Order: sequence, then C-alpha cells, then structure tokens
Amino acid sequence: MVHSTWGDWFVRDEIEATEPNGLSVWYLGCNGYVLRTAETTVYLDPYFGDGSPPRTIRMIPIPIDPTDATLCDAILVTHEHIDHIHPPSYGPLVEDGAEIHAPSASYESPDYDGDLRAPDDKRYTVEPGDEFAVGDLTIHVRGANDPDAIEPVSYVVEHDSGTFFAAGDSRPADAFTDIADEFDLDLGVLAFGSVGNIVHTEDDPTEARPTEWYNDGDQVATAANQLELDRLAPVHWDMWRGVGADPDAIADHVASSRYPNVVETVQIGDRLDVSEPGVVQLRDVRNH
Repeated sequence: MVHSTWGDWFVRDEIEATEPNGLSVWYLGCNGYVLRTAETTVYLDPYFGDGSPPRTIRMIPIPIDPTDATLCDAILVTHEHIDHIHPPSYGPLVEDGAEIHAPSASYESPDYDGDLRAPDDKRYTVEPGDEFAVGDLTIHVRGANDPDAIEPVSYVVEHDSGTFFAAGDSRPADAFTDIADEFDLDLGVLAFGSVGNIVHTEDDPTEARPTEWYNDGDQVATAANQLELDRLAPVHWDMWRGVGADPDAIADHVASSRYPNVVETVQIGDRLDVSEPGVVQLRDVRNH
C-alpha cells in the first residue's frame, strides 16, 4: 500500500488541475515522471514505494497515492528494477483503465514477488524500434545501456510542442548517437549519482560493498553529448541514501561541451515544459 506524504494535493491540485499548453513533465523524484498535454496523461517509471531498508533507504517524500489519480492513459516502464516497475505504484492506474508498456523482462523477471497487476488486455510488450501513439503523443522505444538490468529501453516522446527523452538508468550508449541522428531532443533526463556502500541484503551472506548504480558527472556529460540534448535534467540523485549527488555539479562537467545548452536542476514536484527552459512555478503559487 502507498502512503502519500503530500496527501492528494499534488496530483489533484497541481498535476490534474493544470491545463498544459504543450507537453509538460512533472518530476516525481527517483526516476519517475508524469507527462501531460491538454488531452493525454502518461506516467513514466512511477515509484511511490518506501524502498527496502537497509539496502535502499528512501530519502525523499512520496508525492502521490495512485488511488487519488483520475487521469492516466498509459504507463511506460524502462526496465525491470522495482523502482521502475512497482505494482503498488502503477496498479491502481491500470485498474482504472490505463495501458502498461514495458520490455518483456519487466513482466517475466521483475524485482517484485507479488501480483504484477498488469492484466493481458492492458499489458503491452515493447522493444527497441517500436512506435505507438498514446493520445496526441507518439512514443518511440529505443535502446539503452544499463549493465545492472536485463532488458533496458529508453523512450522518445514526441509532441507538436517538442520532444522529451527518458533513458531510465542508462549509462552512455551507442544507441544514443543513433537517437540524436533521428530526433531533435528538446529535453532529456539522465540518472546521476555516486558510488556508495550499499548493504546487499540479496546476498548470502549479506554484505556492504561499494556500488555504482548511476552515471557519474563525466558519464552524464558523455551521454548528453551523444544525444545532442538541448536541455538536460539530472535525476535519481535524490532518492537513495549513500549514492546521492549534487545536480548543480553537472554544470562543471558539461562546461566545455557542445551539449547540453541548458542544465535544469529539478527537485521532486517540479514541472518542466518541453517547449521552453525553466522550472514552472506551482499552480497554487501562480494563482496567488
């Protein structure tokens, strides 16, 4: 069961009460997002779980209880890790009518022991090269490079107002240069973190050892330039105790690079519009 730190305010009074003029992206913390246009709502890698201490200790609020959401056309999943495919986080959305799109390994080998809550009539399997529409969004599935995942993918989301890219937990990838050749990416998100001692409770015997789950600053810079991103938002740095990082440091890593043109520092609850740079103020702030 999910318990939202913020009650239903964020999903009801911010996300669903907004009337986007183009494609807007709300950062849910970790590596999750809500993508909205005037007619379409997509959740990408939503995770509203508590983590699994002492292995993964959540450091940020839980912004949404998915049972409070009333708008969702589809869920996109990048890979099989529990903070990317978490049935308690997406299950209520699917049970309310949304589709779920994920690589086959996310269904066959998820990091979750319970019911997937993804019935056959709502479950779609994706692989690199696929393309499909969700409302007024065109979704392109492309490759990724996550050495810790079985079958990772990335997503290019096209709208008339601009193009958004989500890499999951991918490091730099050969596929990224092909993506740059195919698409002009207005805004992209890349996982950023540090090496930290993680208690690996899945091991027998349990041990703590240095662990690297995400890109360091130089890898973020490399990936951003492979993708030729106009704007970059570093993400995932906020989530787990021991592997956090300072997103403001990315500016130094990309200072001498051609890309990105803009680094967006976002925190949980922030909204970015794909069509123009800058964090958009909360609706409640704008209206007072």
